[in-house]
Amino acid sequence: MRKIKFFIAFILIVFLLPVAIYAGWWMVQERPSSWRAADWGASGLLPAENENQDAAIYVLAARTGGLKGALSVHTWIVLKPQNSVYERYDKVGWGSPVRRDSRPPDGLWYSNTPWVVAAIHGGDAQRLIPKVRSAIENYPYSNNGDYRIWPGPNSNSFVAHVANEVPELGVHMPAIAIGRDFRPGWFVFEHDADWSDYRVALGGYAGLALGLDTGLEFNFLGLVAGIDFVKPAIKLPGFGRIDLWSNAQAQSPRETPETEKPPSTTNVWPVTEPASEESK
Repeated sequence: MRKIKFFIAFILIVFLLPVAIYAGWWMVQERPSSWRAADWGASGLLPAENENQDAAIYVLAARTGGLKGALSVHTWIVLKPQNSVYERYDKVGWGSPVRRDSRPPDGLWYSNTPWVVAAIHGGDAQRLIPKVRSAIENYPYSNNGDYRIWPGPNSNSFVAHVANEVPELGVHMPAIAIGRDFRPGWFVFEHDADWSDYRVALGGYAGLALGLDTGLEFNFLGLVAGIDFVKPAIKLPGFGRIDLWSNAQAQSPRETPETEKPPSTTNVWPVTEPASEESK
């Protein structure tokens, strides 16, 4: 009984209390009344295509619309081959699940301003673009009906897939990217290439991660709470990552260093995939 009480208290304090606080603040802010009323135009975050002809790869994120925006972001990938134009790739729940150039490359998402999660430029970007395109083309949930808003596969599951397939990108998905921890199976154990980070995923409904890059993370119903010990920070549902002091060089809601170690993963124990269901 004591263990049950402790578990309930842990869920209430670590997950539900931050959600209630952030959602309360979110609901009193001025928001678009519908997707039709929202601004989806360019934000000006990325440089104009003619300003720099170098190759580039970006992962961008912005809060989603409605009450979902209190809990999660929408993430997408932008490619720019050398001497060429931007290409934007999203996974969405309508039409063709993986869409190209459906919005401006740095467009607002439901009127919310995007930020750069990761960026690579120059020769490294040009070298990695074919690998990224291959990962996008081979995404296993790219058919109509494959999208599930929760626990995945959704837009964040798509970007997390590409990040895992191309670990050289060094992408660390935001803690508030619900769906990033979705895996095709009820139980999956993963580790990175040098065995310094480990992850257990229970179909996206729950999970645990531990390692030098990850710190300690708990996943409960897609919400993530945790602590980063190496680059001191806490991660709270709704709030995301909060650096404990200003000189902590770690991923934050506004910037991510481009030199962080890639979170390469290897599946070593996948179990039967749960039955899929379409999310509208």
